[in-house]
Amino acid sequence: MSADLVWAIIKNNNSFLVKRQGVQFSSEPSNLKNINSFKYSGLANYKNVSILPVARGIRVTTRKAKKENSPAKSVNSVVIAKTRRQTAKSVANLIARSHYRPDLRAAAVARASAIISSQQPKKVRAKKESKGLRAQKN
Repeated sequence: MSADLVWAIIKNNNSFLVKRQGVQFSSEPSNLKNINSFKYSGLANYKNVSILPVARGIRVTTRKAKKENSPAKSVNSVVIAKTRRQTAKSVANLIARSHYRPDLRAAAVARASAIISSQQPKKVRAKKESKGLRAQKN
């Protein structure tokens, strides 16, 4: 089925659609920006990139359009467990050097960086001691 036909069917009604305050978002895993549009839709575009968190790092999954009829062979998945800078470079290289959807490169790098930021432990800051006359009265 063509991508345009699939998008015409699912653009206003699918299980991943989130409608809030007049704006439509998409919660599908292969949508890099969570925007309900044809460009970022992983359901309508068979050739897509998804970036998901794993225990340590991220999993970058690409789907090949030529292998659409054999789903098991169409998925290429890579786990990247490096520093933030090295991960961003690896994701950019996976997409750019293979000429695989260059329009999604910036969104993929941003999603990878956000996932790595969320995996970092929060810094515990010591509570500052109160100073001054008013603080000593209480």
